[in-house]
Amino acid sequence: MSRTLKLVDSAPEEGAEKPLRIAIATNDMEHMNAHFGSAKKFAVYDVTKTSSQFIEAHEFENITKQKGKHDDQDDKITPKVEALTGCALLFTLAIGGPSAAKVVKAGIHPIKRKGPETIEEVIAQVKVMLNGTPPPFLRKILGTAEKPSFMDDIEEEETV
Repeated sequence: MSRTLKLVDSAPEEGAEKPLRIAIATNDMEHMNAHFGSAKKFAVYDVTKTSSQFIEAHEFENITKQKGKHDDQDDKITPKVEALTGCALLFTLAIGGPSAAKVVKAGIHPIKRKGPETIEEVIAQVKVMLNGTPPPFLRKILGTAEKPSFMDDIEEEETV
């Protein structure tokens, strides 16, 4: 069973910067501190170069136990992937191969972190990335990719 809290969408200002939608695996809504499969919640934010806005939170009761194998035959991953539809990035402590494949297939780029961080720190890092030179896959998502070059494919292969 899952629950979603979603803010009412307001129309973006005309000509406004396109936000990057990110999801953060969390157990407390304050820190990025969960593995994908065992995350009780996902906090979703829209982030631009200068701002961020909380968009929604997804809460799950049916989570994995993180014992290195599937707990049972129930599919606990697909509902999570479906809840993150529209997100470009997913920040998590860890994600297994089958889960990562489902996330990538849904158009979401998983980013594993070494240890817990506050959600504010994750958002600040995304802003820094947006203000710098984002990787090619992110430029495509943001619609800021210049004409493609053969180097984009090479750089993208190196980040995977």
